[in-house]
Amino acid sequence: MSTTMNFYTRKWVRPEDMNAHGTLFGGSLLRWIDDEAVVYAVIQLGTRSVVTKYISEINFVSSARLGDIIEIGLLATHFGRTSLTMRAEVRNIITRQSILTIDRIVFVALDDEGNPMPHGYTNITLDRDRIPVEPPV
Repeated sequence: MSTTMNFYTRKWVRPEDMNAHGTLFGGSLLRWIDDEAVVYAVIQLGTRSVVTKYISEINFVSSARLGDIIEIGLLATHFGRTSLTMRAEVRNIITRQSILTIDRIVFVALDDEGNPMPHGYTNITLDRDRIPVEPPV
């Protein structure tokens, strides 16, 4: 399994993302991470029907200020029978500092009834080939 963190998403810290202390609001950052993680899980598990099962301790190590650009990195670390575990890191491109790390985020693939569904994958893909193509409407 690859050990290289993939940093695909970048966000510009804007006024609506700030907290009362003039730094990036943690809630905005966590929303961005969850949004990116679900897309990563959909690509890795080959289904649009996934849910966040678990997020481990979140370690905030620095912050970002208005106008900074941050990037979100994810890495699949384990494929379970119905789940995918990943690690996350967010970096500040301007200061080059790590902003936060999350050791474990777990997503579970679901069937049409909402039950955990085996996905059959054991390795990381960097392509979109696992997402089923739906016919045009």
